[in-house]
Amino acid sequence: MKTIGLIGGMSWESTVSYYQIINETIKEQLGGLHSAKIILYSVDFAEIEEQQSEGEWDKVAVILADAAMCLEQAGADYIVICSNTVHKVVPYIQKEIKIPVIHIAETTAEVLKKNKVKKAGLLGTKYTMTEDFLKEKIELSGIEVIIPDEKDIETVNDIIFDELCLGKIRDESRRECIRIIDSLKAAGAEGVILGCTEIGLLISQEDSPIPIYDTTQIHANAVAMRAI
Repeated sequence: MKTIGLIGGMSWESTVSYYQIINETIKEQLGGLHSAKIILYSVDFAEIEEQQSEGEWDKVAVILADAAMCLEQAGADYIVICSNTVHKVVPYIQKEIKIPVIHIAETTAEVLKKNKVKKAGLLGTKYTMTEDFLKEKIELSGIEVIIPDEKDIETVNDIIFDELCLGKIRDESRRECIRIIDSLKAAGAEGVILGCTEIGLLISQEDSPIPIYDTTQIHANAVAMRAI
């Protein structure tokens, strides 16, 4: 079994989901008392979020590259970052290490292609929705990605940082997200990508009028299968 190097803490709530999904997948595949070989480096999210909001992505890159190097030195076979947003700095991180970073957008694109999705809505932080580091990788697979309007982008971003990252789950916010998903469906989305590792804590398939593709579930399952 390969050893998985997790960079977590962004937020720690979603990192818990990664740990659980990876181990559930390993148990399902191998049975018995099997569990995943994991090394976890958990950062202080307050520091990361402050630098994100100030646009100081170079500092974010240095912190996460240091984490990746520590995991590599500790014996990890590959790196998994438990956050969509900070995949923005994956190119910098990858240059600093010899082991691969398993990209969340690439694993998600594989599942979308398998399900023959041609047009997908995207929910995530404002960075993920408005910048190209995630969308571009998915679009390279021939899938059109659409996002909410400017007001709804701010709504989703606020729900993520002001509530979900603090462990707050509100029915009112769930209804707002479903309303936004309805608008993406009206714009032609065949499915919606939950492109934030916390949104899956709020929205399930039962809530959505179209199929959801939770990047946390997809990413964690993919890296577990890679381990075996």
